[in-house]
Amino acid sequence: MIVRPRTNLLKLFFVMRGSVVPRILPQIIGFAAYGAVVVALVQALGLDFGNAGVAPFALLGVALSIYLGFRNNAAYDRWWEARKLWGQLVFEIRNLCRASTAMISEREALRPLLMDSLAFCHFLRGELRRIDTRDAARPFIGDAVDEIHAATNRPDAVMRRMGGKLGALKRSGTLEAMDYRILDERLSAMAALQAGCERIMGTPLPFAYTLLLQRTAYIFCLLLPFGLAGSAGWGTPLFTALIAYTFFGLDALSEELEDPFGMEANDLALDGLCRVCEISVFEALGETPPQMLPAEHYYYS
Repeated sequence: MIVRPRTNLLKLFFVMRGSVVPRILPQIIGFAAYGAVVVALVQALGLDFGNAGVAPFALLGVALSIYLGFRNNAAYDRWWEARKLWGQLVFEIRNLCRASTAMISEREALRPLLMDSLAFCHFLRGELRRIDTRDAARPFIGDAVDEIHAATNRPDAVMRRMGGKLGALKRSGTLEAMDYRILDERLSAMAALQAGCERIMGTPLPFAYTLLLQRTAYIFCLLLPFGLAGSAGWGTPLFTALIAYTFFGLDALSEELEDPFGMEANDLALDGLCRVCEISVFEALGETPPQMLPAEHYYYS
């Protein structure tokens, strides 16, 4: 995730970190060159396309803008819902810390339970990003990470492990029935957050929207130079490049936000959110918490 202050006007045009320009640069340059070729051909051959001008493109541009706006809003809703889910996870981890420290007096039973909650955060991050997070979880639960890694749904395996520990505490009399219910509700809330994240990850926006937008954007940019060549002349490549930047930039940004759990510049900082959970747990245990992850060139992983 890119977090940086607003830059001045001069730097604004040269910021590349977090920008979609590197992804769409081939389209921008390609359509600018294509516009120049069209202008050269129109002037060399003396072609005349009538008086329609850019009026048809204005109508098509309005329709395309509506489609782009819908897809961008849908992608941002997914990104924002994912951020709310992880914010709720931090809240639930802190709730679990507060409730468990109040109800479990034996530290040898309390600490492993809370360490499992941190392993849950890291395994959930790995599941959503499709990466191996065993090394990140190992400091909290030791060699148990290998057994959990063998499970199909690793975060759920950690959740079952935590549930088993609560059940053992209840059977031994350490937890009363009401205490067990309160802590089990915290685990249920964490499991619900996991399911919400899996829903976002496993249900992309319908492919038909992407196909419709990209086809229309390409057709629009391919025909636009013919409408501009007569009136804009050699300004046509510039205008075509600006239109390509707008349409393909919005499409690329929507595609990036559609998967908010990735590791691109505008995706969520799941590493940082896991570290927030670690700080909360270690402080609840009265231990020295780790430092918050620093930003690297305004980028939080």
